[in-house]
Amino acid sequence: MILEKFASPVEIATDRFVLRPVRKSDAGLFALYAGDKRVAEATQGIPHPLPPGAAEAFCARAMATGSEEDIWVMDGTRSSLPEVLGVISLRKMDRNQSEVAFWVAPAFWNHGIASAAVNALVAANPQKNCTMFAEAFQDNPGSARVLTNAGFQYLGDAESYSVARDANVPTWTYIRKLD
Repeated sequence: MILEKFASPVEIATDRFVLRPVRKSDAGLFALYAGDKRVAEATQGIPHPLPPGAAEAFCARAMATGSEEDIWVMDGTRSSLPEVLGVISLRKMDRNQSEVAFWVAPAFWNHGIASAAVNALVAANPQKNCTMFAEAFQDNPGSARVLTNAGFQYLGDAESYSVARDANVPTWTYIRKLD
């Protein structure tokens, strides 16, 4: 597959790391981290076990133009951390809205990485949204805290399909109105 153009989400800086566009060279760390069952089961779309070539396909999709989703890598090299700490994305919706999704490698859980990434993305508002939504699985209260700490308000209960779990999983849905 030849990609003629690459998407260029804007780079967003935090105090400890940078949110930057995905690179082909990220595939190895994506495979390592997203291949972890704990990461996969905390997301809707990552399968477990991670099939061969899935990380490379993710990179290609993230770099393609015309996507309905902007994807950033949480890159820790500015603080002598690994090049990939996790991933955060904004999936475009109708009416100037988007949905935030993120995952962080287990080695960096409980270090404020996800909170810093979500706060930076909301502050930058690169898609110029009026509203952002997010979901957290109800058995993942840490992700729910990340969202509420970033100013997201609880909207209601729902359920979403998890590929890794091969099941519908109860979720909490959140909303963040932007100026």
